[in-house]
This record gives sequence, C-alpha cells and structure tokens, in this order.
Amino acid sequence: MRTFEELGIAPEIWRAIQEMGFEQPMPVQEEVIPQLLANTRDIIALAQTGTGKTAAFGLPVIQKTDLDLHAPQTLILCPTRELCLQIAGDLTDFSKYVDDIKILPVYGGSSIESQIKALRRGVHVIVATPGRLIDLINRKTVSLENVRTVVLDEADEMLHMGFTESIDEILSYVPNNRSMLLFSATMPQEIAKITRKYMSNPMEITIGRKNEGAQNVKHIYFMVHAKDKYLALKRIVDYYPNIYGIVFCRTRKETQEIADKLIQDGYDADSLHGDLSQAQRDYVMNKFRLRNLQLLIATDVAARGLDVDDITHVINFGLPDDYEVYTHRSGRTGRAGKTGSSISIIHTKEKGKVSQIEKLINKKFEYRQVPKGDLICEKQLFNFVDKIEKVKVQEEEIARLLPSVFKKLDWLEKEDIIKRMVSLEFNRLIDYYQAADEIEEPREQGNRRDERGKGKKYDRGESGPKKAEKGYSRFFINIGKVDGANPANLMGFINDYVPGKIRIGRIDLMKNFSFFEVPEESARQLLKSFKGVFVEDRKVVVEPADSHTGEGKKNRGERSKADFAPSKKGKKRYY
Repeated sequence: MRTFEELGIAPEIWRAIQEMGFEQPMPVQEEVIPQLLANTRDIIALAQTGTGKTAAFGLPVIQKTDLDLHAPQTLILCPTRELCLQIAGDLTDFSKYVDDIKILPVYGGSSIESQIKALRRGVHVIVATPGRLIDLINRKTVSLENVRTVVLDEADEMLHMGFTESIDEILSYVPNNRSMLLFSATMPQEIAKITRKYMSNPMEITIGRKNEGAQNVKHIYFMVHAKDKYLALKRIVDYYPNIYGIVFCRTRKETQEIADKLIQDGYDADSLHGDLSQAQRDYVMNKFRLRNLQLLIATDVAARGLDVDDITHVINFGLPDDYEVYTHRSGRTGRAGKTGSSISIIHTKEKGKVSQIEKLINKKFEYRQVPKGDLICEKQLFNFVDKIEKVKVQEEEIARLLPSVFKKLDWLEKEDIIKRMVSLEFNRLIDYYQAADEIEEPREQGNRRDERGKGKKYDRGESGPKKAEKGYSRFFINIGKVDGANPANLMGFINDYVPGKIRIGRIDLMKNFSFFEVPEESARQLLKSFKGVFVEDRKVVVEPADSHTGEGKKNRGERSKADFAPSKKGKKRYY
C-alpha cells in the first residue's frame, strides 16, 4: 500500500490530514487520487458510503485549485443539506494549511443573502444541493463558466430524490471541456444514462463489486406476522443491549408512530422525517451523533447525508420496494473496518424480496427466530454484569462516602446485595417478558396446510380463494400475464393511480387477471382511485377478491368479456 505522499499529495495537505488521523490511503483514495492529479479524464467511482470518497476527490480538488482565480473552479453536487455541510467541512479541514482557499456550502434552509455575499467576495469551490444552486443561477449571482471539475456525489441518491432535471439544467451552464467525477454506491440504469450523456469515455473504478453490500455487514432477517412487527422490533432491540442504530421505515407516518411507541416504552429514541422543520432535524441528528439517542427512527430521504461511523445495527422495519435502497441502508453500518448488522423484520409476503436482494448484494441473509423473553433477560443481565466489571471506580471521590454505605448495607450478605442490584435494574424487564406471550412464528404461504389436515397447497396457478394476511385486504384486478405484468411493474401501475404511495403485499399473477393485497387502511383509497379508470379503450377493474373465484368468475355472475379483452389496437401492455 502506498502512502499519501507517494500518491502525489502536496506537503501542506498531507500535514493537515495527518493531524486528522489519516495514516494510509483507503482503497478508493488509492485508486482515484492519482488519476485526478494526473489528468482531467472523466471517472466513475463505485464505492459504498463510508469508504473515504470525500478525501478521494477532495484532496486532488484542493491541490489543483488556482488560488489566483477568484471564481468557482470546482462544483460538487450532493443530494442533501447535511451531506453538503459535511463535505464542505471536510474540505475546509483538508485545506487547513492552504492559504486563502475559499470553500462555500450552498443549500436550502438557510439565508440565501449570506450565500450571495460570499459568492460576490469570490469562492474557489462550491458544494451545493441542486435546488439552491439553480435558484442562485436564476438570480444571476453565480457563474459556472470557469468550472473545470464537476463532482456528483451520491449520484444514485440524487436520482432517487428526483434531481435528474435539476442536474441537466445545472450542467448546461458548465463548460463542455470540464472533467466529471461521479461517485455512487450503486449503478442503476439512470446513472448509466447520465454517464452516456455527460461523460466522455469515463474510467470506471469499482471498490468491491457493483451494487455489492459492505463486506463487514451481516445480513439477518426475522419473519413475523404483520401485526407483530413492532413487538418483534422491541425484542430485537432488547436482545442487543449496546445497540446504536437506525430503524428505517417506509413512510413519515409510520416513522413517527414507531418513534412515539418506543419513547413511550422507555427507549432512547427519536424520529427523523420530512415533516420536521430543518431546525428540528438538526436537533435530532445532533443528539444521535452525540449518542444521546440509542435509536434513530427515520425515512430513507431524511437519513440521507447522515454520516455516523459507529452505527452497530441498521433495522429495516419492512424492506424497501427499490432494492438498491437496501444497499444504502445497510451501508450505514460496518464502516471504517468495523462490523455491523443489517436486520430486516419481514412478513411472509416479503420473503421474495429477500431472495432478490441477496442476488443484488451477492450475499446470503441469515434467518433467525425472534428472541424469546428468557434469552433477552439473560443477555441483558450479562451485559449489566460486564459493565459492573469494567466500571472505573473513582476511589478518591467516593472514599469519604463509603464508610456510611458499608455501615448501611452491613446487614446484607454479598449475594443479597447482588440480587438486589440485579432486581433494581431488571425487575421491569423481567416482569414484562414474564407477562408477554411469545411471538408466533408464521409458516410460509406455500407450505401451509388447511386446518382439516388435507395438506392442500396453494400456488400461483391454482384456482380457489386465498385469505389475506391479518391486517391486509385482498383485491382482484383484470390485468395478468398476457398484459406483460410481473410483480414489480404491477406494483408500479397500481401506485401510478393511487395518490401518494401504498404498500402492496402478496401478488398472485394469473393469465388474464391477478390478485394483490394492501393494508386494510388503504383499501378505501385504492377502490376510489380506480373508479372509472380506462387505459386506452379498456376498463381497469379493481374489486375485493372475495367477490371472485380463482378463474375470475364472480359469485354474483360472470364478468363481461369486454372487461378482459385486449385493446382493439392490439394486445395492450401496461408497462
């Protein structure tokens, strides 16, 4: 392994990063830095969050800055305010001994006037979120005509957040002869489109395999009934006494509900989502960074830009529909050479997602049963004992108090004192798990036998009604395999017509129609959204599944053939 000096880093920059604790370059730095210092070739770097990407592009950017030219020469685009501030802060630290270099973070949620004043005084490097930068461009307060390097950091995140058009607009103001550096954890199709459009024969550098999860992360899943997910979450958290983690939820509402429940149950937890003000988000994130919170309950969007190295666990309170999002979630633990765990709490309908994610990250998930109460109490007890063994005793400070304490407890034997200490700490936990029923482990759908022991198996091609899982409602839709449907695009089609985004559970695809399940609370909204929907000249029918048998015949009569017929223009594919 080469040193930073051997990579070509200037002495004044090397001095600063030494003081920051940098000793040897990380793999992505070793690959990228020489390329950026040597030439202006476009580069695509695929690496997980926490692998040292900021230094990989930041050190060469600082070193190649022309300090005599008081105009933006490097533009770094990133998805969130938090990441923007973090990158700008890191660059400022790297350039501690580089006199007169000006680095400006540009982001929404703060005074635009102060950013305009800083731009007028002259800056060399702009670190920006797309929205605020476009605002400044439209106000004609920033010029990008001298930009020689553009960095897209966490490019996949920016595309997930809908910044594609904004990036297009920004790059139209940048000279064509600039170099571009694209950093991403994954390589979805949208990234490939950007590379084809804006990059010239880019060099691709991959740390690990494409889309692969972090090497130090163990992937685990627990399978429970939907109604038991919160109870399972509590047990998992209790089973890991020293957990310091993020719990990812799908919606803002769910995020707040889970956080509120955990707080009520006595956990050091708080929520992070888009309904909070920027001041509230900053407050929560600061608490989490300082470890005043044990658990951060967050949506994917809100957690972007949160860079914390010591996270022990990431918990998925349900798996994301976009499997690449899972890669980002799990990449928040197991960083800086440390190990971590990515835990998923799923129900039977999400088992297929596990297999798909395994293929994406090229790793196997480990299935575990939800911990039982006696094991949790045992784990907590031994953790408590371990803390007692390792506690630092302030001999001098407590010396004057000890005689009174010894006198007070003199009538108790050592064993009695230990029992009372344990009881004082664990009575609440023990009482809870003594009274709590163990969580029932669900059997997978394909292996269920009916209650009469007939051993009948249901599969996707079988006629006969199926019952929805508890908490879900089952629906019929007159779209099937002949229309080109598969589970992924059918979910997309349904959500195109339903305001917001609803969770979709099990999907059973048939030749001419399909069945699917949604949470009970979303049933009314679903039916309302599909009332009177036509695609070309074909009516889309969505109805409760209990009005249908397996071959699409209604209990109250036959469906009109016209409802199932393909378009007169030819077989209609909805996707």
